Amino acid sequence: MTSIGQSTDRFSSAPWRDPEDDTLRLECGVFGVFGARDAAAIAALGLHALQHRGQEACGIAAFDGARFHTERHMGHVGDAFTGADLVQRLPGNMAIGHTRYSTAGGSFIRNVQPMFADLETGGLALAHNGNLTNFLTLRERLVQEGAIFQSTSDSEVILHLIARSRKAKIVDRFIDAIGQIEGGYALVAITNKKMIGVRDPLGIRPLVLGDLDGKPVLASETCALDMIGARFVRDVEHGEMVVISDTGVKSLRPFAAPAARPCVFEYVYFARPDSVVNGRSVYEVRKRMGRRLAIETGVEADVVVPVPDSGVPAAIGYAAESGLPFDLGIIRNHYVGRTFIQPTQGVRELGVRMKHSPNRAVLEGKRVILIDDSIVRGTTSLKIVRMVREAGAKEVHLRSASPPIKWPDFYGIDMPEREQLLAATKSLEEMAKFLEVDSLGFLSVEGLYEALDCAPRDPVAPQFTDHYFTGDYPTRLTDREIAEGRNDQAEKQLSLLVSA
Repeated sequence: MTSIGQSTDRFSSAPWRDPEDDTLRLECGVFGVFGARDAAAIAALGLHALQHRGQEACGIAAFDGARFHTERHMGHVGDAFTGADLVQRLPGNMAIGHTRYSTAGGSFIRNVQPMFADLETGGLALAHNGNLTNFLTLRERLVQEGAIFQSTSDSEVILHLIARSRKAKIVDRFIDAIGQIEGGYALVAITNKKMIGVRDPLGIRPLVLGDLDGKPVLASETCALDMIGARFVRDVEHGEMVVISDTGVKSLRPFAAPAARPCVFEYVYFARPDSVVNGRSVYEVRKRMGRRLAIETGVEADVVVPVPDSGVPAAIGYAAESGLPFDLGIIRNHYVGRTFIQPTQGVRELGVRMKHSPNRAVLEGKRVILIDDSIVRGTTSLKIVRMVREAGAKEVHLRSASPPIKWPDFYGIDMPEREQLLAATKSLEEMAKFLEVDSLGFLSVEGLYEALDCAPRDPVAPQFTDHYFTGDYPTRLTDREIAEGRNDQAEKQLSLLVSA
């Protein structure tokens, strides 16, 4: 779910973000439950499990049989949706929820989801994970036709398309709207009588169907089902719409869908390790990535150390394959939030130590293999390498459990433009020198596909969305193509309203 402001560098210009923090962010998680008592409380628990998919804002919408009730907050789920009065504030037996991380210019309440609209057919609340690659094109057309936008989010475009459809039934309106959007998305919505889930035609963004004591549940990941004690039923298929009502779960295939191409970065970084994504255990995939990384980039060393937390499963696999000991040479502080990010350069230099502390007993005098999930711009990696050396490491060998990231993303990952990606601008030797390491190694694309336990990558029809490594985008980038055709380098100003 994207939100556009004034800066062309979405990645570094979020209003609160440390410009030297190059951690990737996935922009949203969605959850929905139908026909369950105290549905909002269940949704809040589901959002707790999806907090890793968006930490900036959260929201819940519930329907009590007569009216919709919504709450949207900046901040974490645990701070926003607590208290014994939650189900009084948000009554009803069906609810949807959303966790959000915004891109530049979008950190304000009017962009927080779920979004709501009054239609002639009744109310509609919508939560959206992903990005529309023709968002600006659609928005421009809708504005010309008289639409009034209250946010700068592409999610609102979907609401307008549904509202302006001339179809009689809400499901047909959804189909009408979906036929006009492009990109990667997972949608969860509730109407007066139904809950609807939709996954994009390539299955780029994940969505699963669960069962809570006979009550249907939709969620971005299976870890949310585990949190509420629900049973995993199946993945929502690529290009599928599930319509849930009192009569059960109905599956629709409104469009011809090509072969699925789910996002491979769900396995590399975004999904929680205890989730199962598209039938694969994320934890086991990451361990296999580490094993393959050891085979491809092995080096003599004394200890394998993960960059916590996302590097841990790959480091376990690397250590097992290489026969080297695995140890916690870096300890992560889980209680540091954005409040601690200060504007002064001197304090920024200490920022990495607020999040990661060296374990000198493990590092001192050792040849250390550092395992991270990925390397983006390299700024955070450089700080960690320096910290490990200052703790007494004799050698530092950095290994990435993903291939080199060379291309930006437009499907829901907050990622820099190409000229800011380290691997897109430097050779392996130049990167190693920049990162001040004794050696540097990346998992190959072939090794990644092997770790995913599938056939070798098909260059004509890749099995996964992997453009960040290959430059092979799975869909048209309509807005970008139009902007390039106009030679328009400045990002559109979508709203004149600045929220405090």
